[in-house]
Amino acid sequence: MTKQITKKILVGAVLALVMAGVFAGGFYTGRTKNQVVSFGGKQIALAQTDASGTTPNLDFNLYWQVWAALKNNFVDKTKVTDQNLFYGSLKGMAAAAGDPYTVFMDPTDAQAFSNDLAGTFSGIGAEVGMRNNIVTIIAPLDGTPAKTAGLMAGDKIAAINGKTTAGMSIDDAVTLIRGQKGTSVTLTIVRGTDKPKDYKIMRDTITVKSVTTEFRPDGLMVIRLSSFNDDTLSLFNDAVQQAVMKQPKGIILDLRNNPGGYLDTAVAIASEWIKEGTVVSEQEANNQVNEYYSNGNARLANFPTVVLVNGGSASASEILSGALRDYKKATLVGEKTFGKGSVQSLQDLSDGSALKITIAHWLTPAGDFINEKGIAPSINIPLTQANVDKNQDPQMDKAIQLLTAPKK
Repeated sequence: MTKQITKKILVGAVLALVMAGVFAGGFYTGRTKNQVVSFGGKQIALAQTDASGTTPNLDFNLYWQVWAALKNNFVDKTKVTDQNLFYGSLKGMAAAAGDPYTVFMDPTDAQAFSNDLAGTFSGIGAEVGMRNNIVTIIAPLDGTPAKTAGLMAGDKIAAINGKTTAGMSIDDAVTLIRGQKGTSVTLTIVRGTDKPKDYKIMRDTITVKSVTTEFRPDGLMVIRLSSFNDDTLSLFNDAVQQAVMKQPKGIILDLRNNPGGYLDTAVAIASEWIKEGTVVSEQEANNQVNEYYSNGNARLANFPTVVLVNGGSASASEILSGALRDYKKATLVGEKTFGKGSVQSLQDLSDGSALKITIAHWLTPAGDFINEKGIAPSINIPLTQANVDKNQDPQMDKAIQLLTAPKK
């Protein structure tokens, strides 16, 4: 028996899944007039008509013919176990929808997805980036194995477990550095003009806060949202309370590279600027429209605000930035957002697997459907690799200028 769907999620990136699992129960059917299949001993009626209104003519014996042919004839028997065939077929069923955000996840991948939404993963606890085409430690997080081992901001990673990082993408580097808790990874570090040194670091469970704040000497408050996860609402509420208490001259809301998360979290955060009205509209397959309204808190409504966005700002980030734009509560600075205008439901299944299904499209309060086109900022300022190499941030600089310029 499956659990009820309890969360609507908006995430701009799709997990790369490798399907595996347990073949349990099995199902059987032939070509039947009533379109009934037997699954785990239970009779289940298939839909009598498809989207075109015609009755499908499905012969499920074909499924078993393919199953048997693969089991009997594929050259590498280790790759066609019942586990792989069963979960692989469920993956293919979800993929048949032709939507990159509708995905079947086996128990392992479902747990990893849940961990991502919780802001936890196994690794060393260091932010890494590319500087002058070299994989570099941007910042080791306090209280993590990276910090304990002595890694420092600016350290260059020359090799990971003896494999050179020359020509390696940042994604590949992160994949190699991450790993199961209790295992180790060896980073060859170059610091300044020192000779390369190996650091053997034991991986652990890392918890990353999705909201961080900074009060600048010029009187501005910077709120950075890395995602809309399990911890986001409580942390953002703390940030709002700090703002109310300290009364900054303005707020910079940094949504750059934020892939999204929970829909209700995005609505609640937008409500801290928007006193009343629709934050986002949701159009389902049957053309029913659901509207999500501000909760009326609006504790930040009177603070001048700039929102920083870029091509990595997706989904829930776009709901928030689009709502603040439409209600003229903030100026958007940076680069065009990702452009993901769909909503997914997340359904937990009985064996620990999960199904993520696109159930609706969403629109900004002004009726803007941003799917595949994104949201263009009011002030477009690119962040180039040359800027990154020189530790420059012209987008942040512009936000500061807008909020500190003398009032005319």
